[in-house]
Amino acid sequence: MLGISAGLFPRSPSAAAIGRRRLLSESSSFLPSCYNNKSGLRLKPMASISTEVEKPRKPWLFVGLGNPGKRYSDTRHNVGFELIDYIADAEGISTSSISFKCAFGKGFIGDVPVMLAKPQTYMNASGESVGALVSYYKIPLEQVLVMFDDMDLPFAKLRLLPKGGHGGHNGMSSIIAHLKGSRDFPRLRIGIGRPPGKMDAANFVLRPFNKQEREELDFTFQNGLEAVRILVQQDFNRSATFVNSAKSLNTL
Repeated sequence: MLGISAGLFPRSPSAAAIGRRRLLSESSSFLPSCYNNKSGLRLKPMASISTEVEKPRKPWLFVGLGNPGKRYSDTRHNVGFELIDYIADAEGISTSSISFKCAFGKGFIGDVPVMLAKPQTYMNASGESVGALVSYYKIPLEQVLVMFDDMDLPFAKLRLLPKGGHGGHNGMSSIIAHLKGSRDFPRLRIGIGRPPGKMDAANFVLRPFNKQEREELDFTFQNGLEAVRILVQQDFNRSATFVNSAKSLNTL
């Protein structure tokens, strides 16, 4: 199988690399031998110049959780799907192909290869898709970010964590089970708030958003996109600092 970065994410040589090769070629025409033309003395050979081959960046796998079908679109339980769609639109990555039981796409954020996935197995079996992707592409768990709804966070609030349990979320529970019980993968929790009054939680997560909630959520997705960009181009700690200090729209 081809290397992940080289085979699945081909890139053209950078302008800097092309320039270095041109410089070496032109230099050789001025120094055809290792003799000084004026003195006839043999010069000490110069050390070869490295062309600095860039090391391939490890790809990230971003997974958004939700349920497939129009019935579940625009509901609280599908905010993971929606954030993946937001990232895909912003970065020009298509997720129209179906692979490993998920809507799937590959692309780049900056110069970092990324994969976007929305499991189509229904929420409670999300691990079937995620486990297969991680196994096939041999992705380190620290490079697997799962985005999902969380009732324990205020609405439209984000929280980025390096690892943890499932917190009662069936989709996360399935993923942990299919990763051989490992919880050592980052997750981006998206707050949907608690059910009002005595409303059943199962009914609450399937409720659609009203106009004000939609505006707040769209603002939160902007922060989520920026957090992902910081994560892949800088590091986890900087991204977590940004996410965990970001304010929601209704607090501005």
